[in-house]
Amino acid sequence: MFNRTSTLKSTLIKTASITIIFGMALSGCTNPNTPAGQEGYVFEKPRIFGAGGYRGSLIGPSNYGVSLWRNEVINIDMRPNTYTENFKILANDDLNISFNFHAVIAIKSGTVQEVVEKFGAENWYQRFVRETFRTYVRDEVQKYDSVALKENRTGIADSVESKLKLYLADSPFQINNVVVGNINYPEIVAKAVEKKLAAQQLLSEKETQKEIAQKDAEIRIEEAKGIAEAQKIINATLTPNYLQHEAINAQRHMADSPNHTTVYIPVGTNGIPLIKNSK
Repeated sequence: MFNRTSTLKSTLIKTASITIIFGMALSGCTNPNTPAGQEGYVFEKPRIFGAGGYRGSLIGPSNYGVSLWRNEVINIDMRPNTYTENFKILANDDLNISFNFHAVIAIKSGTVQEVVEKFGAENWYQRFVRETFRTYVRDEVQKYDSVALKENRTGIADSVESKLKLYLADSPFQINNVVVGNINYPEIVAKAVEKKLAAQQLLSEKETQKEIAQKDAEIRIEEAKGIAEAQKIINATLTPNYLQHEAINAQRHMADSPNHTTVYIPVGTNGIPLIKNSK
């Protein structure tokens, strides 16, 4: 009886031990996974036996598989993302200009290990890009007077983009685009710009009116020329003989009219009769 009891206890102890060991093993199992658009840096946490460290990379969507060791993953978004920086900078004419700058940056595929181990993993932008980006923007903006900034915004963006591309050439990061956002002037500058635009608009209207007046004058001159030419032609044709001929024809027509009596007095310039109507 004693032997049977002792054997049962021993069996229970073994079973419990196996259960505990199995439970510990299960609790140590992991299955790192990486979602679409990201790459995963799989690493093993330091253990009692072994130093841990990098175990491999994942390109999402995928998983590393169940492991008896405590493998974990740091997922890095590799897709292009827009990083916006807000500025308040003194322009070349010492006016404080507020604006924002946008940089679209992506991470080159297959570089997740380098991003994590050399550039701060998820904090790569803050640690490696941000301050350099801001410095390039400040340097470019301070070349211009405040009013000229809007006119040169494309050139400023292109210059900053070129500098960033050169800076990031040997890194895992690539610039897709750089854009200047809204530019906000101090109130005094905004009013000056509005006044200038209004003056330009008024000047444009005056130029238009001037052109219209010039065209009207040209039209009147041409009309006067036409009238003068017509008068010249008429005067050239109104000879004394022609006028006498016309007067005789008029008298002939009136003589044929039954509605009134006409008295002809054959005295007049060049022999043209004077005409008098009597009722």
